[in-house]
Amino acid sequence: MREDNFRALQNVNFFTRLDLIAPLWEPMGREYFPILMLLGFVAINAVMMLALSHFSLRPRPTQAKSAPYESGIPAIGDARQRFSVKFYMVAMLFIIFDIETVFMLPWGAYYRQLSCSVPLVEGACPAGHVSFFGLGEMLVFILILAVGFIYVWKKGALQWD
Repeated sequence: MREDNFRALQNVNFFTRLDLIAPLWEPMGREYFPILMLLGFVAINAVMMLALSHFSLRPRPTQAKSAPYESGIPAIGDARQRFSVKFYMVAMLFIIFDIETVFMLPWGAYYRQLSCSVPLVEGACPAGHVSFFGLGEMLVFILILAVGFIYVWKKGALQWD
């Protein structure tokens, strides 16, 4: 019994020793390891949920379950109706502007480094070395977004008539 516990402890020590896997992930840096762990957890969790739902499912189709359901209202007409192009234009514009605003997050995280002409000292920029590169960079980006938004607005692409 003691030998089994000792062997289990050796296995734990083997798999938790960072010096064995460090040469594999040193080039990319230790700061990305939590992200890789999160992605691995998400992938394993997704596969596990799909497998559990697949194995625990007992399909019992009935006529009521197979009928289309529209928020308690009986389905009227054909499901293949035409949508206005404006609907797709607004959806695409939303996605474009949403993705472009997501690019502001990394800028906010590195604003101090971008606005200092020398490396930071204890998390702060030394006196006399403040630059407006980071702020100017984002102002140009926001200006481009504003010009695109004004163009779309003037063209009437946001009208839902």
